[in-house]
Amino acid sequence: MTGRNIAVAGDPGAAAEQPRRIVVMGVSGCGKTTIGDLVARALGVPFLDGDSLHPVENVAKMAAGTPLTDEDRWPWLATVGTELANAGDGGLVLACSALRRSYRDAIREKAPDTVFLHLHGSKEVLRERTEGRSGHFMPPALLDSQLATLEPLDADEAGFVVDIAVPVSEVVAEALAGLANSASSTAQRIGATGP
Repeated sequence: MTGRNIAVAGDPGAAAEQPRRIVVMGVSGCGKTTIGDLVARALGVPFLDGDSLHPVENVAKMAAGTPLTDEDRWPWLATVGTELANAGDGGLVLACSALRRSYRDAIREKAPDTVFLHLHGSKEVLRERTEGRSGHFMPPALLDSQLATLEPLDADEAGFVVDIAVPVSEVVAEALAGLANSASSTAQRIGATGP
């Protein structure tokens, strides 16, 4: 399932209606940092790469080609959730793999209104992207491990999927449209359950 709606990025009221806590999720090489930064700019909110929140030990492990354990991840996920919660009404777009439901639940414990934007791509596209980049601590060899770990968003999770096989500008447009739809869905649920 992918977002295929066209967003009107120039609409001045669009940013005010968007969710304010957004995690751009997916496996290594899907474009979390690039798309996250562009979405944040379009919404006029800060962007933070969740990789920068990893403790040094986690970074060293990944750089050595060793997948992280859940014990390695829990403190980091708590920090990710805290950063989102501390963003307040100003909002934040944060790049974080968030591969498993339990990881997303840990983030939502701290920031319950977080919306997850899952950047999805074929194994071939992802492998091409990870092999073509330099200076990243995540080696291409860990892609298979990440794909095996990935649990797609469940129907009860606030979020949506965007296919990364299209040009970056289209991915961003689909992401913004998906966020607008998420905001509409949330408003409808609040209206249905409100006073």
